[in-house]
Amino acid sequence: MSKIRRSIHEMYALERFSAGGTAIHGLHPAAKLFSAMFFIVTVVSFDRYSLLSLTPYAFYPAILMALSETPCGMLLRRFLIALPFCLFAGLSNLVFDRAPAFALGGLAVSFGALSLAALLLRAYLCVMAALILVATTRMGEITGQLRRLHAPAALVVMLELTYRYIGVLLDEAGSMRAAYLLRGGRRGIEMRHMGSFVGGLVVRSFDRAERVYAAMKCRGYDMRERRASPRALSARDLAFAASVAVPCALFRVFPIGAMASALAGG
Repeated sequence: MSKIRRSIHEMYALERFSAGGTAIHGLHPAAKLFSAMFFIVTVVSFDRYSLLSLTPYAFYPAILMALSETPCGMLLRRFLIALPFCLFAGLSNLVFDRAPAFALGGLAVSFGALSLAALLLRAYLCVMAALILVATTRMGEITGQLRRLHAPAALVVMLELTYRYIGVLLDEAGSMRAAYLLRGGRRGIEMRHMGSFVGGLVVRSFDRAERVYAAMKCRGYDMRERRASPRALSARDLAFAASVAVPCALFRVFPIGAMASALAGG
């Protein structure tokens, strides 16, 4: 039970940093959301072999982590959760794309290894950008800006409820696990009981969701409501957005990393 409690605490620990008082925290949510989206779209627009062209984009997470005073270790631990999915997605490249790309210290590096490294770097940059956005902006402000951008209401509500009530689901799972262990005296849930355990968790989750939704409707909740910050964008907000968008666009048009490598090789 304590492990699940710690997992819930860790899950919401990052958002607690969004109440900080740094210059990044004080920016308008729209400026931070636009910058993160522009950065992510630019990063994913590169082809699968553009490892060197992606390296200059490391400026974004490095500078923002320093300015927002966000713990690097906390972000890296959350990135490690997504790392296995990226590895499984890219390991097949090592098998099917064996053509040599270049030699490094007398060792031939295949295009598959190059694309795998580029995939991991791309995933690191995108995940860190999203985590920094959550660590410097309250979730309500993020979803409010998404509504102002006319994002699909169902998508925004799904994001809100999933983020807010995943902790409730874990709490229900912890209660069921404690009851199971007290009745059976075992150290863990046996595989033959896993089906009934998951089925019971689904039923309890649906029942809890119905009660939560009924309470929200009684309080006048409207999935189309606007909760974005009413304040206008300041010159500082525009300067921040430009300071992110202009380098990203320049790095996309002029692949500085690849050009520097070519000059060094020449």
